[in-house]
Amino acid sequence: MDLTVAAIAFGTIFLVELPDKTFIAALVLSTRFRPLAVWVGVGLAFAVQTGVAVTAGALATLLPDAVIRTAALLIFLAGAVVLVRTAPGADASEKEQEEEYAAKAGAEGTKSFVKAAVASFLILFAAEWGDLSQLLTISLVTKYEDNLSVFLGAWAALLTVSGLAVLAGRVLLRYLKLSVLHYVGAAVCLVLAALTVYELVVA
Repeated sequence: MDLTVAAIAFGTIFLVELPDKTFIAALVLSTRFRPLAVWVGVGLAFAVQTGVAVTAGALATLLPDAVIRTAALLIFLAGAVVLVRTAPGADASEKEQEEEYAAKAGAEGTKSFVKAAVASFLILFAAEWGDLSQLLTISLVTKYEDNLSVFLGAWAALLTVSGLAVLAGRVLLRYLKLSVLHYVGAAVCLVLAALTVYELVVA
């Protein structure tokens, strides 16, 4: 395992997912069920989704190098655009997202540990397919060709984001504006895009 690649994957996914609906979903679920059950269920959902993204990225590496890097560049640029465009309304949409996930979770405190974990798994599993973090994970695999390092870094980032939401989500939202975090995530995507352009030119 390459610790540098894992750290890059962690930092990229962490900064992109912190302002995402993942954080809000885990926060809301933790108010309905036992926090540990939520974190276990959400973590398992992320493990499956990250594994699928890494597998897709590994298959993509069979394509010509120029095609791979061009696709990665487009994904990084698209990620930056999406984050910038959604930033202005991020703070306003936070309450709507909370209400949406609260409705999906159902009544507070009515489920056992296992049922709460399963409910959390299903809610996040259904909500996160095809989101930006999965696309970036695919791009990171094609960029570094290190499946294990990217998987561990990306999954650790998702576990950290959901853990922060479960333990201190309300406190963090008092001091961190989701709109600002969107712009930070966009900046990370642009840096990765610039590095990919450099690699294309040098190659």
